[in-house]
Amino acid sequence: MQFHEILGQEHIKTHLTQSAENGRVPHAQLFVGPEGCGTLPMAIAYAQYLLCKNINGENTGGNDSCNLKFEHFSHPDLHFAFPVATNDKVKKHPVSNYFLEEWRELLAEQPYGNLFDWYKKLGVDNKQGQIGVDEASEIVKSLALKSYEGGYKVMLIWMAEKMNTSAANKLLKLIEEPPSKTVFILIAEDEEQIINTIRSRCQVLHFPPLAEDVIKDAIIKNYSLENTIATKIAHQANGNYNKACDLVYHDSEDTPFEKWFIFWIRSAFKAKGNKSAIHDLISWSEDISKTGRETQKQFLQFCMTFFRQAMLMNYQANNLVYIETKEEGFNLKNFAPFVHGNNIVEITQELQDAIYHIERNGNSKIILTDLSIKLTRLLHKKDA
Repeated sequence: MQFHEILGQEHIKTHLTQSAENGRVPHAQLFVGPEGCGTLPMAIAYAQYLLCKNINGENTGGNDSCNLKFEHFSHPDLHFAFPVATNDKVKKHPVSNYFLEEWRELLAEQPYGNLFDWYKKLGVDNKQGQIGVDEASEIVKSLALKSYEGGYKVMLIWMAEKMNTSAANKLLKLIEEPPSKTVFILIAEDEEQIINTIRSRCQVLHFPPLAEDVIKDAIIKNYSLENTIATKIAHQANGNYNKACDLVYHDSEDTPFEKWFIFWIRSAFKAKGNKSAIHDLISWSEDISKTGRETQKQFLQFCMTFFRQAMLMNYQANNLVYIETKEEGFNLKNFAPFVHGNNIVEITQELQDAIYHIERNGNSKIILTDLSIKLTRLLHKKDA
C-alpha cells in the first residue's frame, strides 16, 4: 500500500517516514484513531516502507519484488493478527492464519472497513470475535523464526482492544523485549480497553478523524460524484471514510438502525400512561435481540450518536449536526427538545451499560427491555 493512497494524515506520514530514515523505529507502536480515519492502511504502508527499504517518504525506490508482494498483502515478513471466531469453516481454536484469504479480500475491498464489516465477511456477526491465547501462541511462534529477507519483521495486530487478558499476558514479555529488528504495530479504536501493561510498552500515535474536504475529494475521485452530493456525504460521514463509502452505495447499516430507533422512540413516548404501548417495547426488544450481538452493539452506538445530535440541535449548534433522517413523518427538530442537559448523561450511561452487558453475553432481550423502560422515564424528564 502506497503512502499517497492514504487519505490525509500528512503529519503522521511525515513522522513515520522520517523516523524510519533516521533509524529511530520503536519496537512497539500503538496507532489509535476512530473508525474510518486510516490507522490500518497507514500501518500497512509503514510496514511496506520498513520491509522494502523504501526512500524519500514514499513506497518506491526500494526492493521492487518486495513492493510487488505488498500489492497482495502477502509479504512473508508481514504478519497479521485480528479478532476471529469459529464459523462454518473453522470449528475450534480459531486463529488469524486460518482466515488470511478473507482478510486479504477485506483489505483489497475495504481497507478503511470496521469490525462489523470484518465479522460480516467471516459470517460470524452473531458472535463476538477476540484475539485469544491461541493467537498469542501463533504470534510467538511466527516471530521466533528468522526474517525471510534478512531485514525487519512486522507484526500488525488490528483491533488490539479485542485481545483478552490471557493473550495480553502471554505477549507482554515479547512486546517488551522483541527479537532484533522485530516491530509490533497495534491498532485500536479504544485505547482505554487495552491493558495498561501493554499500553505502557508502546509508543502511542493518535490519529484524528479525517477532514471533510479530504473525504469529499476522495469520493469525487473514486466515485465520480457531483461536488454538491460529495459535500453532503462528506458532512454526514463525520470524519469516517468507511461511512462515506457506505453512503455512496446506500449500503449504510444506519438505514435499518434509523427505522429501529424511530419505532423505539415513538413506543417509549406512548408508553407513559399507556399500558398497551409496553407490549410494543417488549416485542421490539425481542426482535432486536434476535440479531447478532455485534449488530446490537453497533445499533446502540448509533442510538448514542442520534441522541447527541438531537441535543446539539436543541441547543442550536446546527453546524455540528450531520445526521439527516430518511424516515417519513419523523422530524429531528421536533424530537430535539426532548434531549437536553437534564437527561443526556443518564441516557448515554444507560446505553453504555447495555453495550457492556451485551458484550459480556447477558440476555439481550432482558437488557433491551430494561433499557426501553428506563428510556420511557428519561424522555419525559423536564429540562432544568
